[in-house]
Amino acid sequence: MKLTKKIKAAISDSVLCWLATSSADNIPNVSPKEIFSCFGENMIIVANIASPQTVKNIQQNKHICISFIDILKQKGFQLKGEAEIITAASKEYPKMENVLLVLTEGKFPFNSITKINVTSAKPIIAPKYILFPETTEEDQIASAKKNYGF
Repeated sequence: MKLTKKIKAAISDSVLCWLATSSADNIPNVSPKEIFSCFGENMIIVANIASPQTVKNIQQNKHICISFIDILKQKGFQLKGEAEIITAASKEYPKMENVLLVLTEGKFPFNSITKINVTSAKPIIAPKYILFPETTEEDQIASAKKNYGF
């Protein structure tokens, strides 16, 4: 599935994403990720920083779910796909590493990357947009700033 401009913008606007994996025994794990980016037309790459359970689960079960939400707008996307762990020995690694190193500014060491081939996407929106259809993004941002002290 090709990543749309809206999905790419949501990824770019997000500070954290949440990566859900599952072990071979179907034990779920959800972990926040700080260093991630779009890569190519249908992929997302994530630096594996302090991610031993994520890496282990993907090696056992490649099916994942990753979510991005703009916390002020309270909108984002849930993406599903198949992941693989890319190590420094891979030909793909240097190009992916260069993208992620720009984001880390050299502050977060990593020696493997999760590459996600996205197969489906659906929007995530706060219930307020559904319960109160007249709610605009500007209303939601103002409300979030007030409620969270931004």
